[in-house]
Amino acid sequence: MALFNVSTFPRLFCDVRLPKVLFSGAQFSDMTSRTSTLCSLRTRLGLCHHFSTSKARDGLGRRLQWANEKYEHLLQQRLPRFYILYSTFLNGFRLLFQDAKEVREIKTRMLSNNTDRWKLPYRELEKLRQFRRDMIKAIPLLLISIPPFANYVVFILMYLFPRHVLIPHFWTSQQLVEFQAVYHSHRVQSYRPVIDGLMRAVPSIKDVNLQMSLLELCGKVQRGGHPTVSEVHALQTLFAGSMLGLKSLYTDHKKQLCSLLFLTSNLPSFLIGQRLNNHAIELMRLDRALSQLGLHQLSDAEIKQACYVRGINGYSLSSSQCREWLAQWLQFSVHLRDPEASLYLHSMVLLSVNYPQPHHCWHSSLHSQRLEEYEDKIL
Repeated sequence: MALFNVSTFPRLFCDVRLPKVLFSGAQFSDMTSRTSTLCSLRTRLGLCHHFSTSKARDGLGRRLQWANEKYEHLLQQRLPRFYILYSTFLNGFRLLFQDAKEVREIKTRMLSNNTDRWKLPYRELEKLRQFRRDMIKAIPLLLISIPPFANYVVFILMYLFPRHVLIPHFWTSQQLVEFQAVYHSHRVQSYRPVIDGLMRAVPSIKDVNLQMSLLELCGKVQRGGHPTVSEVHALQTLFAGSMLGLKSLYTDHKKQLCSLLFLTSNLPSFLIGQRLNNHAIELMRLDRALSQLGLHQLSDAEIKQACYVRGINGYSLSSSQCREWLAQWLQFSVHLRDPEASLYLHSMVLLSVNYPQPHHCWHSSLHSQRLEEYEDKIL
């Protein structure tokens, strides 16, 4: 009996066949019962330890949850404005981590299935596009917060300048509508220079029919009219060629187009043209995926956001107006090819500036005078 260690005896007893010549039947039976009792005791102790640890964890979790609820209730009662900021930040981090998880799953599925990115469904394509833009804005803020005590400076910046520093995950619903309106007002300032740039290009167009078509289209927009899809499609060859293609536009004109997509214009001209082309093609592929999905599959919030990305402030329109405009936009864009990216970008002005009513930027005698001068030159 002394030859066996008690802690290893059950394992040895199970693995080794003991010679019966060393023990009598009674001794062997007694040893077997003791071993069974020892195994049962060790199993019970392990189960007790497991359940006691699990109960302790559950109890600690309930206490932390109770303390968190009391803390939030205290903030809501004593500091309501801070509570709104606090809850918005918590919800923002939750949404951000959820988006990061979804993006990782999408990319993992793409790699495992060897799937082309442009064959993904609309919602997954839009998730990848928007998450990339959000990270470009958020990463500099994260880098600033790395040094010791710098996070306090970051918190102050986030509180004082939420529109410039934070991504939409950390905006309240009221801030979302307000900030989108501010950004759109900056974009609208480029509408007039874009149309003026097209008007300046009219005399240099050699084809008289295309020349007159572009002049009539710009004149209609400047008079407050809303062009049809067929009128814009009639200029496809003009924008796909060397006359009004992205590579042929002046640098100032391309910088005005950057404002339509909220892109920085402080880059060399060839980089600006390349970025505009890439973003336009990406939106064209998104339009095709959206057309396959169907507008009826989107919620009102998704419809408004889709309109906003394509040049019109959907948050200032009704849901029916947004769906009507987006249906017209898809009717226009799904027939475009990649070389016609310039027409796509210019149509963000042509098809949106006077919808649903004429924009105030055309209400000036100067524009009417310029339009008459161009018409006199052509005629």
